[in-house]
Amino acid sequence: MFSMKSMVEFLKGILKLSVLGFISFSMAVPWVLDIAVMPDFELGGILDRIYVVSLSIIAGSLMVMFVIAALDFAYQKFDFTKSMRMSRQEVKDEHKDSEGDPQIKARIRKIRAERAQQRMMANVPDADVVVTNPTHYAVALEYKMDNMHAPRLVAKGVDSLAFRIREVAEENEVPIVENPPLARALYAAVELDEEIPVEHYQAVAEIIGYVMGLKGK
Repeated sequence: MFSMKSMVEFLKGILKLSVLGFISFSMAVPWVLDIAVMPDFELGGILDRIYVVSLSIIAGSLMVMFVIAALDFAYQKFDFTKSMRMSRQEVKDEHKDSEGDPQIKARIRKIRAERAQQRMMANVPDADVVVTNPTHYAVALEYKMDNMHAPRLVAKGVDSLAFRIREVAEENEVPIVENPPLARALYAAVELDEEIPVEHYQAVAEIIGYVMGLKGK
C-alpha cells in the first residue's frame, strides 16, 4: 500500500487536481466582476453570460486535462521502458540461462569425455596389436581379415592414457610393438573407429604380419 509507486501515483493525483483547480480558478476570476453588473442585466442576458463563462471554464479545463494526460502518458511510457530495461547482471543471468551455465557445460563435457574414454578402453582387449612410441603414444589396431578392408583404430592416447592402453593390452595379452614414427602418424591422422589411410598400409601390414606370425596364423 505504501510502495514508492503508489506514493508517486498519489502525489500525481494531487498535482493534477491542484493544477486543474488553479487553472479553472484563474479563468473564473475575470468573470467575477460580472457579478457586480449582473443585476442590471435581463434574465436572458444573465443566462447567456453564465453559458459563455461555463463554456470557457469547461474548454480551458479540458485543454488542461489534455495536457496533463499527454504528460502523464509520456511519463508512464518512460517508466515502463525503464522498468523493462534489464540491469547488467540480469543480462548476464539471461545469457547464462540461454547459453547454459559454463560450469555445468564443462561438467557435461568432462562426463562425456570420461564415458568415451571408458568405451575406448573397453575396445583395447579386442585389438590385434598396440603400436607405441614407446612411452608417449599408444595406438590400438584391430584387423579382422574376413570383414575389414583395412585395420581399424580402436583406441589411442598420449602420456598417461597411452600408459593405460599399454597396461590393458598387457593384461589381455595383446601384442605391443614399438614403432615411434608410425605411432605418432596414426595418432595424428586417424580418428577412433576409422580405418587407417592408404599411405600407412605397408607399415601397418608389416606389423600385422609380424603379429600374425607370433600367433602362428
